Amino acid sequence: MNKQVLNEGTAITLDLKSLIGIIAVILSIAGVYFTLTAKISTLELDVIRMQDSVEMNEEFRVKWPRGELGALPDDAVQDLNIEYLQKEVDQLQDELDGHVDAPHQPEGK
Repeated sequence: MNKQVLNEGTAITLDLKSLIGIIAVILSIAGVYFTLTAKISTLELDVIRMQDSVEMNEEFRVKWPRGELGALPDDAVQDLNIEYLQKEVDQLQDELDGHVDAPHQPEGK
């Protein structure tokens, strides 16, 4: 039996067409690898931006109704109008309660 051993002195013969094919495949694989790496980096950056946006939205959603981030000028005007109307309603309610609680007296006497 004839055993062939590969060592430093072993000669490999390849035709030029096969060598060019192997180089083209290696370059294609490298191109795909770098393209995928760049796409993954872009997507990771997009995810980081979206997470930051969600965190800011969460903070706004919680703090705005509490008035911790300020209020719109229209809101302040509405609040003043509501407070004024509430005072008017309270006065009317007090006046109505005073008429209801007073004993009924006939008008002619």
